[in-house]
Amino acid sequence: MSMMDVVAPLAALALIAAALHDVVARTIPNAIPAFVALLGLALRAAEGDLAWGLLAFVLVFALAVIAWRYHVMGGGDVKLLAACALLPAPGSVADMMVAIALAGGALSLFYLAFRGRRPLPIPPRAASLPARAWRAEIWRLRRGGPLPYGVAICGGVLLTLAG
Repeated sequence: MSMMDVVAPLAALALIAAALHDVVARTIPNAIPAFVALLGLALRAAEGDLAWGLLAFVLVFALAVIAWRYHVMGGGDVKLLAACALLPAPGSVADMMVAIALAGGALSLFYLAFRGRRPLPIPPRAASLPARAWRAEIWRLRRGGPLPYGVAICGGVLLTLAG
């Protein structure tokens, strides 16, 4: 069993949690990127390419901070994206970024398709968390709210790790 066999499922669970939290609250708790970064650091150390992994982390973080500075990304997205740069082999980080960009594009098209429209029914008020989250998301869709980019990060990283 390789280290990736241990890290990948744990990272997947953390990324799914980040995506769900981003959809519901439009935030990503700091503990999730910290956990993903620790997993990535352990993986990079075990595979003997820690220095290259740290370089990839710093480069992705720097680019994401620039995007944050220009209000293109949220702070949680910046931290999650940088932490995820430690998960694939350093030579695959560019592929991961392309996968995230494609997932983000698909997410953007979905949001643009429903912005200001009323094709999605709003469920009746319910006490369950999924129903409340669905109501909130439809409200955001109709009003052109921000994208939960943690969903795109999750999708792109999981595609990269699976490939």
